[in-house]
Amino acid sequence: MGRTTFGKLERDRNKKAKAAAKREKRLAGVEEGDEVETAAHPDNDIPTDELLRRIEDLHKRFDAGDISYDDFEETKADLMSRLSID
Repeated sequence: MGRTTFGKLERDRNKKAKAAAKREKRLAGVEEGDEVETAAHPDNDIPTDELLRRIEDLHKRFDAGDISYDDFEETKADLMSRLSID
């Protein structure tokens, strides 16, 4: 089997970023057409207190059974990666 090309890896990354943005938008309850900060836009700064609120809300939704384990883990990892450690 051949090696994965850079183009395929880039498409996979973009696909995952788009899925994460869609999931985050769905979790945040944002109306269609509103701007959402996503992993695809790393220059967007979300305040730490907002990130912590989103993580808490994510945990509540997972505990309530509103989202799958895979969606929970991927979204949590994205949010945790945005936290700055001083």
